[in-house]
Amino acid sequence: MYDPAAKAEMVNYNGNKYFTPASNTKVLTLCTALYLLGDSLTAFRYAVSGDSTIVTGLCDPSFLNPAVCQNKNVFLFLKNAPGKLYFDHSNNKYIEPFGPGWAWDDYSYSFSPERNSFPVYGNVATLRRKGQIWSASPTFFAKKIVYEPQGGKAEKIVRQQAGNEIRIQRGKKRMSSAIHLPFHVDGKLIADLLSDTLRREVQAVDKPAARNGMLLRSVPADSVYKVMMKDSDNHLAEELLLQCAALKCDTLQTEKIIRYAKKHIFSLPDSIAWVDGSGLSRYNLFTPRTLVKVWEMIDHRADRHRIWSWLATGGKDGTLKNNYVSDTPFIFGKTGTLRNNHSLSGYLITKKGRVLLFSFMNNNYTQPVSEVRAFMERTLRTIHKKF
Repeated sequence: MYDPAAKAEMVNYNGNKYFTPASNTKVLTLCTALYLLGDSLTAFRYAVSGDSTIVTGLCDPSFLNPAVCQNKNVFLFLKNAPGKLYFDHSNNKYIEPFGPGWAWDDYSYSFSPERNSFPVYGNVATLRRKGQIWSASPTFFAKKIVYEPQGGKAEKIVRQQAGNEIRIQRGKKRMSSAIHLPFHVDGKLIADLLSDTLRREVQAVDKPAARNGMLLRSVPADSVYKVMMKDSDNHLAEELLLQCAALKCDTLQTEKIIRYAKKHIFSLPDSIAWVDGSGLSRYNLFTPRTLVKVWEMIDHRADRHRIWSWLATGGKDGTLKNNYVSDTPFIFGKTGTLRNNHSLSGYLITKKGRVLLFSFMNNNYTQPVSEVRAFMERTLRTIHKKF
């Protein structure tokens, strides 16, 4: 617990010990983006040559993503681009679809979409059941659905890791009527999805033809920060960090931008193990006082009320909607949860109006996470009332 006005620690219990931060990793991603990205994201780089327009993705996660506000100019640019439209996916070869230390058997869960240079629809398809029939959004994936005879007791939807055939195994116990399923990404699929959505032919090419082209801006960065932090959107975090790499390192490699940020942006009290943008990896290791330092950097980088608008608000919204309920919100922060790990960091406002920065990290417990959350809430409420 740190008072930024007095520049003084108020509480330090195991503040120098290392913990798995889970989604508190997004705090470092946010800070990096604030230093490097400006007020809006970059949709892609493009070049017009003769009768052709070539676009190269720069890891903008907002395009056609239903979780994020849309910039119609990006869609209209692609729809109306002169001549033949080509999608250059040559820079995608630097990106591993999953990060180091991720659970690879999570590939079919919506919290773990693949990473790539030109995300479309958040790299997730939505399946909806009406009666016995499933539809898909984007509709492109409807033709990928295969129905199998009733097998086990429970209905299942299965997609192999390296393919996009969606096998629906019928069962007496039905699944939810809406399922969010990540799809397997490659250059041809993105070109096919763009063709289907834009209603014009888009061809995939594997050569860096637009490397020196123009940049097209897309959505306000704040609109992406808000979803990433409030809802803990892993895909947004991964792609934001890759966009930082694209613009600063000119190579879409997470490890390169992390090295750059550690050297040129962060001055931290402890060394850190940092390997991804979202915190899905268990290889990440931070100390509580490191996270507090990063929050202090964020606090210096942007207006405080603007920052709070991005964060989960206790008792109000995001991942803190059901905790820290109060007539006047006093917690604005970022949660982080993996199995046997739960953390919360951010801002705490006391009854006397003091604004404090804190990091509360818990690892390697075996009791239900609800008990850990309850203990944390009692502790933070006590600090809120006492100071």
